[in-house]
Amino acid sequence: MRARYRAAGLSEAELPAEPVALFGDWFAEAVAGGLGEPNAMVVSTADGEGRPSSRTVLLKHFDERGFVFFTNYASTKGRQLTVNPYASLLFPWHDLARQVIVSGTVERTGRDETAAYFRTRPHGSQLGAWASDQSQVVGSRDELDRRYEDLARRYPEGEDVPAPANWGGYRVRPEWVEFWQGRDNRLHDRLRFVRTEAGAWEVRRLCP
Repeated sequence: MRARYRAAGLSEAELPAEPVALFGDWFAEAVAGGLGEPNAMVVSTADGEGRPSSRTVLLKHFDERGFVFFTNYASTKGRQLTVNPYASLLFPWHDLARQVIVSGTVERTGRDETAAYFRTRPHGSQLGAWASDQSQVVGSRDELDRRYEDLARRYPEGEDVPAPANWGGYRVRPEWVEFWQGRDNRLHDRLRFVRTEAGAWEVRRLCP
């Protein structure tokens, strides 16, 4: 199965000086285009032996410092990031014939930033962060539901729910960001912003 892509593409002459500005433009277009969860991204990490794993996570914030998501620090990705603090992010905006790939180092956000975000989550999602020992084996669905129900009794709607100590944010600080625009005849545009040793951004065009 093959999709037909567009004739118009991505030109170096149209690029801003930094990738986060172009990402912001593309993200806004994905939102305006009605894409389902345009902030959904595939996060790829690897363990200490280089064995990779991937999963879909929601982007919660981005700026010139990097791209932020939240998770359980004891999850598979959390354990892998502890021993190998590098990650790749992929935004697959297929309906726009676009992809963005971010690759860089990863660090935890501060607890203040984690707590501030946690307060914005729906009450049920707050309880879910406590109920789920993410990536760990659970005996049954009933056991998971019982954990949630116990927490719902302890923290009824309207009660402040603290952020779990083993739950928080990660910030991916990009070393490079690639913008992929589908083009006719499979001659896609691939423009990669690469951070130089001096901290500036250099743009490189890659063959599709």
